[in-house]
Amino acid sequence: MPPYLLGLRLRGRRVLVVGGGRVAQRRVPALLDAGAEVVLVSPEVTASLQGLAEAGRIAWHARPYRRGDCAGAWLVQAVTDDAKVNGDVVAEAEAARIWSVRADDAESSPAWTPASGQAGDATVGVLLGGDPRRAAGIRDAVVDGLRDGALESRHSRQKPSGVALVGGGPGDPGLITVRGRQLLAMADVVVTDRLAPGGLLDELAADVEVIDAAKIPYGRTVTQDKINDYLVEHASQGKFVVRLKGGDPFVFGRGGEEALHCARHGIPVTVVPGISSSVAVPSAAGIPVTHRGVAQEFHVVSAHVPPGHPDSTVDWEALGRARGTLVLLMAVERMALIAPALVRYGRSSGTPVAVVQDGTLPGQRTLTATLGTVADEMAAAGVRPPAIVVVGDVVDVAREIDMIRADLGRDP
Repeated sequence: MPPYLLGLRLRGRRVLVVGGGRVAQRRVPALLDAGAEVVLVSPEVTASLQGLAEAGRIAWHARPYRRGDCAGAWLVQAVTDDAKVNGDVVAEAEAARIWSVRADDAESSPAWTPASGQAGDATVGVLLGGDPRRAAGIRDAVVDGLRDGALESRHSRQKPSGVALVGGGPGDPGLITVRGRQLLAMADVVVTDRLAPGGLLDELAADVEVIDAAKIPYGRTVTQDKINDYLVEHASQGKFVVRLKGGDPFVFGRGGEEALHCARHGIPVTVVPGISSSVAVPSAAGIPVTHRGVAQEFHVVSAHVPPGHPDSTVDWEALGRARGTLVLLMAVERMALIAPALVRYGRSSGTPVAVVQDGTLPGQRTLTATLGTVADEMAAAGVRPPAIVVVGDVVDVAREIDMIRADLGRDP
């Protein structure tokens, strides 16, 4: 007969886990996420479980199971590598009418743990007659469908309201967060940036209104005031509005201005952080912005106005003296002024520089140079925005990685 499915509400309830190996390591975090008070009985545990015990998140009794351990538990998980111990634990739980699960023998287990997953506020659980691999495959398909919006209904009774400021990440559509993708799938109106992952727009339902709010450098642009008006106008009509932005909404994305404007008009705002291009693009090019013994700090700078400009609030002199990594955004058109300023304030003209254009996209390319040569080399190579400039010795770490990879690929 098929099992009868229940959703156990474990908040504040005692759950006994007997066994401290890999199975326990998978199940204990899920129990904690459900609010359970976990008691772990095992002579030895994995390092992760030990860390949870030392942090006070679980109670660990470093000893073998003893009869009587099930007393006071609401749920028992027998997950040791010893079939006899697991059988004894389940027998005690059964005698006391306590829910119990035996991990090593599905036929002897009074209850089964489903292959489960979370997508937003939806919990998915799949049982498949003792076939955990197939159950996990079905679970993954359902969860993926919910996460990418394929199974999401924009007409849900719990549909969000107001405006969501969603960080779309550095460009690759696969790098948007799960939460961002969920909310995008529920939108009535999407106000999108030029640097937002445009491939995601093709997945929207046909009746979703898409508003292009691109700001093209030295070209067509939609003013920030107009964008603010779009958000309030459509949200005031009861529509759920997603402001889809490149990178992170609050990292040089004017998300703070949009949140303030909505707040002043009584519009609720949800902020979904995004992966900032300031760290993602260097990573995609193999450049670590920090590296032990090389750089213990990194500075992210908006270079839309150059050194010496009256509107600049950047302390270029301090950046010239600093030894950490510099990550420059919106710097392509101003490197002829920035590079000499950094040298003038203390950086060596031989400091390595990498310029990564179209980071995380199929056309990504990287130019390497030095502060003394980067402006000329960028001009010769025809580098254009969007591009991230990385200044510092970490650029040489990426070169070293590339050389090792190249050596490994050569015939002996």
